[in-house]
Amino acid sequence: MLNIGFNPYGLTYTVGLQGGGTARANPEPLGLDGFIRLAHDLGARCIEVDWRWFANLSAADLRRVAASLEGVTPVYSHWLSQRPGESLDDAIGNAAAIGASILRLHLTPVLEGGRAAWGVRWEEMVAHARRVLHRDSPKAAEAGLVLAIENHQDFGSEELLAIVEELGAHAGIVFDTGNPFAVGEDPVAFARRAAPRIRHLHLKDYVTQFTAEGFRLVRCPIGDGAVPFAEIADVLKNSHQSLTASIEPGALEARHIRLFTPAWWDGYPPRKASELGTMLGRLRGSSLAEDADTRTPWEREAPGHELIEYERGQIRRSVENLRGLGLL
Repeated sequence: MLNIGFNPYGLTYTVGLQGGGTARANPEPLGLDGFIRLAHDLGARCIEVDWRWFANLSAADLRRVAASLEGVTPVYSHWLSQRPGESLDDAIGNAAAIGASILRLHLTPVLEGGRAAWGVRWEEMVAHARRVLHRDSPKAAEAGLVLAIENHQDFGSEELLAIVEELGAHAGIVFDTGNPFAVGEDPVAFARRAAPRIRHLHLKDYVTQFTAEGFRLVRCPIGDGAVPFAEIADVLKNSHQSLTASIEPGALEARHIRLFTPAWWDGYPPRKASELGTMLGRLRGSSLAEDADTRTPWEREAPGHELIEYERGQIRRSVENLRGLGLL
């Protein structure tokens, strides 16, 4: 059912997106072309590319990229800057030029479910996103693109469904399988609610370290953590014959979800206690000791070669695990 490939976000140091413009950036990154070659070498059936690689590409460059993506399903990844006057025109044009079928978006910079820390700015960002989407999503439809919005540790399934239903049939959801934990939502419950509108997956997994305020989500190979991939696949197969999916180990920085603090919940819709209990039980099953060192090589400021092996090793292990689950 899943046509699995890769995006660059589990390989950010390897490809050159981590620490860009700083002394810690990879001095010899793979970049766009190298990432596409690596994904092909790993047997990708879809390849998701980052918009930042397209900032200075000519029409001839776009044709070359399109040619390099033949034989796979391209996905173009973009996000809103939350700046006045922004549009999706360049993203739509680039996505169409490389033959992408999906334009993936996230809408806000909020991470860790931490809406409350943004105060009134949160509602302003949501309103801005809705304005941009309502104005520009018809252009995506005219270009033959699915406009797919990710649960990027900022929105729950109910809220994303409300947004995409306003936009029409060409709009859908990118389901990041690890990110529901960051907003106090169970991943299987997310899948059940959103299944008919899911258009692409980010296969992400986490191990957990509980804290006085909540828990840390720490990246791990797909299949080694708390996300129940077999259950999710069983839910999705009832709504889809096939879906594209990108393998994406999490960020090189742990995410601290402070949902044991009352203020963290400000601005969220109610969540059933039974669902929250199920979610916490999944996290407890993959939890690390409270005094465990959860730092990634990036957080430890390890040398570049260690970072590259860490990222690539997690990709290799993810592929093995997905094969073991019968999903690849």
